Amino acid sequence: MTQHSYLDIHPEVAAAVAANRPVVALESTIISHGMPYPQNVETALRVEAEVRAHGAVPATIAIINGRLKAGLAPEEIEHLGKTGREVAKVSRRDLPFIVARHQTGATTVASTMIIAAMAGIRVFATGGIGGVHRGAQQSFDISADLQELAQTPVAVVCAGAKSILDLGLTLEYLETNGVPVVGYQTDKLPAFFTRESAFGVDYRLDEPGEIAAAMRAKWAMALQGGMVIANPIPHEYAMPSAAIDAAIEQALGEAEAQGVVGKASTPFLLARVCELTGGNSLAANIQLVLNNARLASAIAREYCVLG
Repeated sequence: MTQHSYLDIHPEVAAAVAANRPVVALESTIISHGMPYPQNVETALRVEAEVRAHGAVPATIAIINGRLKAGLAPEEIEHLGKTGREVAKVSRRDLPFIVARHQTGATTVASTMIIAAMAGIRVFATGGIGGVHRGAQQSFDISADLQELAQTPVAVVCAGAKSILDLGLTLEYLETNGVPVVGYQTDKLPAFFTRESAFGVDYRLDEPGEIAAAMRAKWAMALQGGMVIANPIPHEYAMPSAAIDAAIEQALGEAEAQGVVGKASTPFLLARVCELTGGNSLAANIQLVLNNARLASAIAREYCVLG
């Protein structure tokens, strides 16, 4: 039995991969854990439509009744959105157990990368990657997303790392593991809700074709792992750094006081930041995901042109 025995590729996605047409993977944790219903389902369908509008085939990824899915039907997206946080949040370590028990799960960046790679998909659009959490010197709380980027050949288009994280340590971890961080038309690492942080990127590339060429060269040389494509949130939706930083500090204090740790911490912090910013961060989150879907589609198109 091969890894693909557990995998169902949507016929449209399978046909596109076989014909070397552009496909963009999309995660499902953002549906179940990232936003409230019904905005989560509306956003997921909007992101799929955005990918199509920019010349690629969307492949939203999840586990449904124990089957790895590369490409979901609308009713499956609706189910994930309505069920919300009752759906298991699935990273690499969780995959065998959710599959063996025939359960349904929403995929994080790490598990989305794994299933995308199984399906032959090289480009993935998300909101922000996980990373090294603040206080990791004591907690050792480091997202599995970073290790996945070190070993799985998928380029991840994101608005940088989530601003609730320690961005400096996240970049150090990626460097140690040989993961390039590319700034799309920027020299600075975006910080999710804001266009810039205090940290630089490894390479600035201003055209999707340049990014696709670097991806092709990396994998043609059999260099392991993926690539972070950091795409700043559009100017008109960026939030003031001071407002976001204040909300994050308050949310971090509340999480510590309530003992929220591990995989529960990111959904808790993002939800509190949304509440503390009067919902402005939710609107920004939706726009940055749509923006990333547009860039990912352009990169996927250019990657296919390279053969």
